[in-house]
Amino acid sequence: METTELHRGRLIDHIQLVVRDLAASRRFYDAIFKALDVPLGGEAEDYFWVDELFISTADSKAAHGRLTGRHHLAFQAKDRAMVDAFHKAGLAAGAGDNGAPGLRPYHPGYYAAFLIDPDGNNIEAVYHGEHRRSAPSVKVTF
Repeated sequence: METTELHRGRLIDHIQLVVRDLAASRRFYDAIFKALDVPLGGEAEDYFWVDELFISTADSKAAHGRLTGRHHLAFQAKDRAMVDAFHKAGLAAGAGDNGAPGLRPYHPGYYAAFLIDPDGNNIEAVYHGEHRRSAPSVKVTF
């Protein structure tokens, strides 16, 4: 049987990063998400979240006292200028440079920048080139 269309919704429900220094992570993620035009979702004493990314201390209930390992997270950008702004904002917030904005060989039009967050995670912003979305986002209402 040939499949002509397949839609299964989101691949990832949420991600949690457990960090050593919540304030340093908050400064970094506030800066890059402002550049990516993604608002803070909320915060509590030992964690904060942006969309479906949760950042917490090792003392938070969900962390079980353990830090997460090194991860690579890539966030979508609307255009090349947003990738550039992400990189600039992250560096200004103390991130390490892991690849200046530019074209990458992954596929034609792949424009990305990479930063190292305060816990050593490789954080990327990527613009995949000219494209058309079927919808700006998925909205789930309970």
